[in-house]
Amino acid sequence: MKVTLFVVGKTTDSRLQSLIEDYQQRLTHYVPFEFVVIPDVKNAKSLSEEQLKSTEGEAILARLTPATDVWLLDEHGREFRSIEYADWLQKKMGSGRDLALVIGGAYGFSPAVYARANGKLSLSQMTFSHQMIRIMAIEQLYRAMTILRGEPYHHE
Repeated sequence: MKVTLFVVGKTTDSRLQSLIEDYQQRLTHYVPFEFVVIPDVKNAKSLSEEQLKSTEGEAILARLTPATDVWLLDEHGREFRSIEYADWLQKKMGSGRDLALVIGGAYGFSPAVYARANGKLSLSQMTFSHQMIRIMAIEQLYRAMTILRGEPYHHE
């Protein structure tokens, strides 16, 4: 199984990008992992929120295969404690299907992306910037892998 984290728009802060690269490197020791940036929509300021979500959605959907298990990071998604998330990931890995976690743009996802998704996950009830949530998502993937291996990164 391969895990892919899709994000809309490049990471603008070099410090955050450095952290992403660090966790990306760490994750490759546990699972095939890819961090995919969906390019920002050109002339986004001239589009309505719905048009922007639709255009971003088309770009997201174009990168997914029919066999991929797609989970959206969404404020209304299912929340886990880290150990529960690790158990959830282990079940996903046992399915043999590739897993895609998707962080949308500033206005969320289009109806077409919601329709394609297998489910939604939430990392917190609090609101975070789309730049910060990238770090949180990739760190939690790494934490889950260390939990599954019984490594000392996570403490109860």
